[in-house]
Amino acid sequence: MDLVISILQQVLFFYSILLIVYIFMSWVPSTRETTIGRFLEKICEPYLEPFRRFIPPFGMIDISPIVAILVLRLAGTGLASLTTYI
Repeated sequence: MDLVISILQQVLFFYSILLIVYIFMSWVPSTRETTIGRFLEKICEPYLEPFRRFIPPFGMIDISPIVAILVLRLAGTGLASLTTYI
């Protein structure tokens, strides 16, 4: 069971890295038109979209990706705490 939880934690960590790369790509709009940009959009936008629906941007700053990454980190921490109970 520890192996499964460890793999899930690694997946969550890798996905958060992909989210950070996708966020940085938004600063350079032409990068989203690349193959990698379109791939990251297909992977990241379905997760970010519910957060964007409920968290309004502050002027030009969209903080929903920060909240989304925090939720992923909390999920990883929750998985880590499961190992102590199992």
